[in-house]
Amino acid sequence: MSSSGIYRTQEGRTLRISLAEDGAISVQILEEDTWVPASVRMAGLRLAPTTRRLSAREIARLPD
Repeated sequence: MSSSGIYRTQEGRTLRISLAEDGAISVQILEEDTWVPASVRMAGLRLAPTTRRLSAREIARLPD
């Protein structure tokens, strides 16, 4: 089982961060309507005070 979260930075970047059972982290960034791989270092942005986790309603409006 893995867990994930979707976050939006103050600058407007939308990040999907996934954590696998083995501890591996993957990061994707939304560019227009496509999720593309991003540097795992971007996972730290989710901890910034100006970054917020998106609500279920906001996530439902995003592409898969």
